[in-house]
Amino acid sequence: MTKELILGLMLPLAGTALGAACVFFMGGRLRANVQRALTGFAAGVMVAASVWSLLVPAMEQAEPMGQWAFLPAVIGFWLGVLFLLALDRLVPHLHLGSSEPEGPHTRLKRTTMLVLAVTLHNIPEGMAVGVVLAGWMAGNGTITVTGALALSIGIAIQNFPEGAIISMPLRSEGEGKGKAFLHGVLSGVVEPLAALLTIWVSGFILPALPYLLSFAAGAMIYVVVEELIPEASAGEHSNLGTLFFTAGFTVMLALDVALG
Repeated sequence: MTKELILGLMLPLAGTALGAACVFFMGGRLRANVQRALTGFAAGVMVAASVWSLLVPAMEQAEPMGQWAFLPAVIGFWLGVLFLLALDRLVPHLHLGSSEPEGPHTRLKRTTMLVLAVTLHNIPEGMAVGVVLAGWMAGNGTITVTGALALSIGIAIQNFPEGAIISMPLRSEGEGKGKAFLHGVLSGVVEPLAALLTIWVSGFILPALPYLLSFAAGAMIYVVVEELIPEASAGEHSNLGTLFFTAGFTVMLALDVALG
């Protein structure tokens, strides 16, 4: 494994860990406005990454199909949406700010279901990093090492607030600081694992890379629309979430263009 590959895999987890570490020096629960701002920022990063780092390269690679070059992106995108929809139905989890768990009935603790909710959302992010790294490793001309690392950096930036959003509420639920930090980090461990699995799968079905790129994009957009945007716009001063969504989108767009 090359240095660039290891860096690309571990940057998102590092972002989650740094965010989760906020529990050691920030007391109490995150204020609602702060949480809306952080959620909006994460949503903006994910939307920009889905478009510029995943869907656009997917269509570029399908250019030999001529006027049908959009087809792999459309098919993969829908498969990604349906995959996350299935996970939402099959895995018990609890979203922050909600009192009603989703998925099948379970006796899991509230804190465990909170971690599972964030873990579910980290799966498509890990897949996105993995499929872009796989494209670079395969020598695909539309994906450069700097472009792959730009995506990893963007995901790491938006993982920082996600780490804080999971660890600090766990602390307010009564967990110790060390345990809340550990749970925050564990929610992000799924990202490098999902990335490695995606790289492994890509090695067997490399011609399907456009479908895999758009699959990851569909999964990420599902997370954004199903949860992040509603959370970012809930309550009073909902324009704060919108402004931070724009900021996150701009940051990811700049990273993709500058490093891609």
